Amino acid sequence: MKRIKKIFETKRNNILNVYCTAGYPHLDSMPEVMQSLQAGGADIIEIGMPYSDPLADGPVIQISNSIALKNGMTIVKLFEQLKGFRNKLPLGGLGVVLMGYMNPVLQYGFEKFCADASTIGIDGLILPDLPEYEFETEYNPIIKKYDLDFIFLVTPETSDDRIKKLDSLSSGFLYAVSSSSTTGSDKKTGSFETYLARLKKLDLKNPILVGFGIKDKATFDAVCQLADGAIIGSAYIKALENSPDVNAATKSFLSSIIGS
Repeated sequence: MKRIKKIFETKRNNILNVYCTAGYPHLDSMPEVMQSLQAGGADIIEIGMPYSDPLADGPVIQISNSIALKNGMTIVKLFEQLKGFRNKLPLGGLGVVLMGYMNPVLQYGFEKFCADASTIGIDGLILPDLPEYEFETEYNPIIKKYDLDFIFLVTPETSDDRIKKLDSLSSGFLYAVSSSSTTGSDKKTGSFETYLARLKKLDLKNPILVGFGIKDKATFDAVCQLADGAIIGSAYIKALENSPDVNAATKSFLSSIIGS
């Protein structure tokens, strides 16, 4: 059984996915960030591959991307840092997904990227700018070849038919964007509760994790009443920004969310 599927089948609810930018706050921070997140109770780590034009991300993550690029982070360096991480983490069951944009992945070579990601123990990919048609006709066979999950994003504006289609193409989980704004924004479109209730009624095959605007225990708990869990990104990046100690900042932040 794939790791992400096993996480959802074992824990079933209150799944916590934490986003971190590779190469932030320092070029070599990734191993410590991952170990701290796992020790603090994260179920899935979403590693952002820094890009110069991260369209889906808000200002906090955009700044972390810029800093990471200035620090010298690349996909090559990230994969070097991640080699053997499954043996170094205390528990092997942690879910790890890579989030990024197609341009640097294509420059690296799409099949080489998938092969290398799979070899080091990555579970899945989130590539928001990979169109559905290209995914189906060109890239999905490669992703499946290397046994990686692929996660699509849906929003409150996505039609029921398209949600069902993207759910059918996704594996691991479905990323439910809580609003039409960028990450880290408090903006909501329409009724948040109605949106998640609509997703639930569609009887989707994948679990649902909600992202964008989840920043504290109150928002995490509220989302977990309506979905399988949540994704936290900008709030964690801010916590790292304001502390010189990655481990202490991570422990304090996750404790404030889940009380671990």
